[in-house]
Amino acid sequence: MSMKHQFGHRARLELSSAQVRLVDAQAHAARTVWNLLHDWWAMLPKDRRSLAAADEAIRQARKEIDWLGVLPAQAAQAVLKTYFQAWKNCWEGRAGEPKFKARFRAVMSVDIPQGRDLNITRVHRRWGMVNIPKVGRVRFRWTKDLPVGKRADADNRITGARLVKGALGWHIVFRIQTLEPQPVPHIGPEVGIDMGVKVPLALSDGTSYDHGEWLTQKEQAELLRLERRAAHRKSFRMRGERASRRLRRTYDRIQGLRATAKRRHLDWQHQATTEIAAKYSVIVVEALTVTNMVKSAKGTAEQPGRNVVQKAGLNRSITQEAWGRTVELLAYKAARRGGTLVKVPAPGTSRRCSACGFTTPGSRESQAVFMCKNPDCGWTGNADHNAGRNILHLYRMGLALVPAAGRAVDRRARRVKPATAR
Repeated sequence: MSMKHQFGHRARLELSSAQVRLVDAQAHAARTVWNLLHDWWAMLPKDRRSLAAADEAIRQARKEIDWLGVLPAQAAQAVLKTYFQAWKNCWEGRAGEPKFKARFRAVMSVDIPQGRDLNITRVHRRWGMVNIPKVGRVRFRWTKDLPVGKRADADNRITGARLVKGALGWHIVFRIQTLEPQPVPHIGPEVGIDMGVKVPLALSDGTSYDHGEWLTQKEQAELLRLERRAAHRKSFRMRGERASRRLRRTYDRIQGLRATAKRRHLDWQHQATTEIAAKYSVIVVEALTVTNMVKSAKGTAEQPGRNVVQKAGLNRSITQEAWGRTVELLAYKAARRGGTLVKVPAPGTSRRCSACGFTTPGSRESQAVFMCKNPDCGWTGNADHNAGRNILHLYRMGLALVPAAGRAVDRRARRVKPATAR
């Protein structure tokens, strides 16, 4: 039995200066169409808001405003569909109301809804060519085998794409549809994972996944120099005054370095989660509420907080590790390989002894060492791996959480004794 799988693939575009200006103009036109639709929606009464009326308004605007003509007609229609879908998501409670897209805060993007317009060809081991409407043939980085040419059919094909501009330049995101066989049940072992700051991923079987700094020492020094330069130039700007070109260029270089660090982090996350999902059948993690964990410790004027600077540094470290994204990657990769990702309650996993099951004060002597204070036990080991074993133990005791309701369920069908769960 087969099932359809839809996913996206992001690739870097190699644009000339003239092509960059063309794509930038299309992105600004798409943003303007969104804002015009937003104003049109607010001005008209409810009984006159319809898809046909909005389509007619866009056609009229493209005739009257010359520079809106740089945006292909199909891309303008995609903006219309996206705007109406945004309101539908709002009405159904999945998102907030659509908002006005500001020039410097909105993400610049252009949609190419038809995959047949792309005309993708591979010209080199590392490069491919794609057709962008009203721009021409453009090279892109070939890092994944795409269903093009003889590989493409009704079930395996590229259905469209989107151009997205980030701190590292323009990228193209292909929308790919493939037909894949139904995954067979995974027969690997079960594992509990403790996610931390010092050790990013500590597994219950003693395996650890660690990483170094995302930026080299030279890049870190350059980032610090640029941040100081930006703060110095910003001090001369009056309140309400637009940033100078020099300051904007400094901000762009800062964003480029931070985007490089984020890209390297995401690459490490993909490699680590792929290896874990391929090896283990059941992956157990803690049900962490990261938004509560990274709250500020400032307190109020009547009750000021303590160790505010230390807590702010911890919050930055937690945010940089992106635990939520790690869980999302593990979830879909495990499902594609026939495995399962399960969440268990988080309280007490780092303070409980995985050998005797008791929680005694002062057992966790440091960030890395756990020494059980129970006189009858005295077990000593790595604190992170101890937490991973406790996480797996909670799952085997039937304390898995239901994603929808967020409550514990008793998995008695596979319940085991505590001694074998460690």
